Amino acid sequence: MKIYADRPARRLLQICGDAAALAWIAGWVWAAVALRDALTRLAGPGELLADAGSGLSSSMEDAAERVRELPVVGEGLSAPFGSVGAAGGTLSEAGQRFQEAAGDAALALPLLTALLPGLVVLVGWLPPRVRWVRQAADVRRARALDGDAADRLLALRALTRVPVGRLARVHADPAAAWRDGDAAATARLARVELDRLGLRP
Repeated sequence: MKIYADRPARRLLQICGDAAALAWIAGWVWAAVALRDALTRLAGPGELLADAGSGLSSSMEDAAERVRELPVVGEGLSAPFGSVGAAGGTLSEAGQRFQEAAGDAALALPLLTALLPGLVVLVGWLPPRVRWVRQAADVRRARALDGDAADRLLALRALTRVPVGRLARVHADPAAAWRDGDAAATARLARVELDRLGLRP
């Protein structure tokens, strides 16, 4: 399987295009990893908030139990401690939800950051590269044919793929020349097809 053209200029363009596409993808993957690390660090305050809320809730529940043991006024005095303990529980839940949200964001946003730009470059770069590799393989198979069959087949490909102005520079009526079996014109048309792909005769 042929990956790159024979002609240096075309080969250089292909190599540069491949390198640029791979660098683009690698850059966005690196950005996604950095974003994931940053979002993972955001879960830290949520963890502190959850721990603080749990500690506050536990402390206030203990204090409410002790105050409740006081004679006469214990039950009435323990109510505020219970309220503060409930607020600590709410604070702990908020911290846990914050951690969950940060975890979800640390999963989804980096994936989008890596995938969307990668898809854009793959849609723009990969199909033309695959098409060129397939066409180069077709040319290789055509060259394996005997006699003038290779030139005739490559000339036919040129007639269907090369702009009319370029064909007209080869022959005044390139289609008629191919149809009539003009060997010289057919060979020139085959050369045009090879030039189009950056392949040597």
